[in-house]
Amino acid sequence: MLAAGGFAQLRGQRVALLTHPAGVNRRGQKSIDVLRHARGVNLVKLFGPEHGIYGDVKAAVAVQNNTDPRTGLPVFSLYGKHRKPTPEMLDGVDTLVVDLQDVGARTYTYVSCMKLVLEACFEAGVKVLVLDRPNPLGGLKVDGPGMDKKWMSYVGSFQVPYVHGLTIGELALAATRTAGWLELSPAARRAGRLEVVKMSGWRRWMRWRDTGLRWLATSPRIPSVEAAEGYPMTGLGCETDDFAHGVKTIGGAESLHPFRLLQYKGRRASDLERVLRARNIAGLGFSPMRLKSGENGVYVSILDWARWRPTELNFHMMQLACLWEPRRTNPFLTFVGNKKSLFLKHLGCEAFFDDLCKRGAEINIEQWLQAWQRDALAFQQWSKNYWLYKS
Repeated sequence: MLAAGGFAQLRGQRVALLTHPAGVNRRGQKSIDVLRHARGVNLVKLFGPEHGIYGDVKAAVAVQNNTDPRTGLPVFSLYGKHRKPTPEMLDGVDTLVVDLQDVGARTYTYVSCMKLVLEACFEAGVKVLVLDRPNPLGGLKVDGPGMDKKWMSYVGSFQVPYVHGLTIGELALAATRTAGWLELSPAARRAGRLEVVKMSGWRRWMRWRDTGLRWLATSPRIPSVEAAEGYPMTGLGCETDDFAHGVKTIGGAESLHPFRLLQYKGRRASDLERVLRARNIAGLGFSPMRLKSGENGVYVSILDWARWRPTELNFHMMQLACLWEPRRTNPFLTFVGNKKSLFLKHLGCEAFFDDLCKRGAEINIEQWLQAWQRDALAFQQWSKNYWLYKS
């Protein structure tokens, strides 16, 4: 829609762009090149999130400022020494364009990056223009635990359900209009300028597969739409030493099926498949898979999208880890210090963690799922104030 309008919002502006490899137009042209060649647009700086503007840096690895060899433009990293743009970085910028493909799950760090950009730009008097993109899980799924304020961090910067059902543009609108979502002085909040460039043709019911768009890796371990769908299914998952959820195999190899392939150390794939099938997890199917490495695992398929609760499988994995712990102790009792902190920053719900530590394999998962679903649906009703697209 930006190009269709002749880039009117950016003409005569000194423009900075926050982007990554999935920042392309429908024809596959990089946003960097589109803006660089747009008539009347002066692209002066680039900003990169976690993984960098080319998406080739591993998760949780700091990225350095550099110069883009393709364009000669300065590139400022927002996942290195600074995560929030400094006034010096924004000097000489009139408008900062955000073009990031999100995956619809709270812990994916691009929305946290956008949050800090909004704060910095509002404080510096720089306009923010968000180029909206589809939520690959669609706009009608809300699911999973909410976010305790105590555990908010860069992997949980908004108090939303784990699967929130909003586009990145809708999240930006909610953040700027909801008290407490941005850390700003009253003056900066009043002076802040945000514009969301809406998508054309997207509807809330659409999954990624309904858009006709080609998926481009949003980060090294989300190379496919299958991985994007798997991320909320197993990414919260089980951080014990015995479960593998497809990022690495039990044998240590890089998986070709991130967030979709399950293994458990010391258990045959047939055992894991049998136990998961017996749990009748809504919407999911499980099938054995033999890898090139010779290892075996269980591939998770979504068979019924309407019945699928995106985060449910994570909690069955946690319960199984308690049930199958070879030392017959609750493995989550060993979560202390940084390990506990990181787990809770992702999970968001300390009450569930406490119950898991107390009850172990006896925890009532369905009770928690139903409570979270009630909260998620209440959030969805509230979030309709910021919907830009109809069902």
